[in-house]
Amino acid sequence: MSIQSTIEAAASTLTPSLARIALVVRENPSVVIDSTINELAAECDTSVASVVRFCRAIGFSGYAPLRMALAAELGKEAAQFSARGAYGSEISESDTLQEAVSKLASLELLAIEETVARLDFDVLEAAVDAIDRAERILLYGLGASRFVAEDLSHKLLRVGRNAHMPADPHEAVAVSALPTARTVAIGFSHSGSTIETVRFLETARASGATTIAVTSAKDSALTRAADHALFTEVRESSFRAGAMVSRIAQLTLVDCLFLGVAKRRYTETVDALQRTGQATRELRG
Repeated sequence: MSIQSTIEAAASTLTPSLARIALVVRENPSVVIDSTINELAAECDTSVASVVRFCRAIGFSGYAPLRMALAAELGKEAAQFSARGAYGSEISESDTLQEAVSKLASLELLAIEETVARLDFDVLEAAVDAIDRAERILLYGLGASRFVAEDLSHKLLRVGRNAHMPADPHEAVAVSALPTARTVAIGFSHSGSTIETVRFLETARASGATTIAVTSAKDSALTRAADHALFTEVRESSFRAGAMVSRIAQLTLVDCLFLGVAKRRYTETVDALQRTGQATRELRG
């Protein structure tokens, strides 16, 4: 996992002082390379001890190892993607539309590449196996994650699987409390802490369903409620409200899950897609 992705994944578990450091480093990672530990502490309005704790929270023994690793990571990315422009850079007010779009494309490409590169295929196989054997598949997410859950629900319905997407949080908890013997519940939340989605997965698990989480947060309530957890690797831009990059990474995992299920029943899947495709084409005239 990249350093930026590690910081993003750990953000929800950090104390306020460490979260301030995380925000500064995520928005301008070169500040670590250009600053002494005292200068970074002053920049983040915190103490040197807090900077050291931050380093340890993201897997480094101290500030010097973090500086070296971050310098190597940024240098590698700059060399690999210099032709595309500022790889993984923040979108700023001064950017032209072309520059902003180029930066966004780089962030989204990075999210796809890192998510796939760090995908645990044993977990993916287990999740695919559970979905393939399921008699009923429940999916839930809120905000941008809802659109991702709907995408997988639509894909599964297109190939004849019994997939259901609850309309609201109350329905989500209600249906997850009454699973059949072979129910799979899949919860989507970038932060891993969306209360309604966590409750949906916890209720389903308590009722005997196999649970799957799709999130960026490895140490989160959603992950703890899951039998199988699939993780995105994301560096969000300052336009976080749009959840642009996290949505792309989640959709990558959706496609991986669907591909795995489709391969298990290849002939049936191709036939179902052809039949449903023909039916919808007739509606388009």
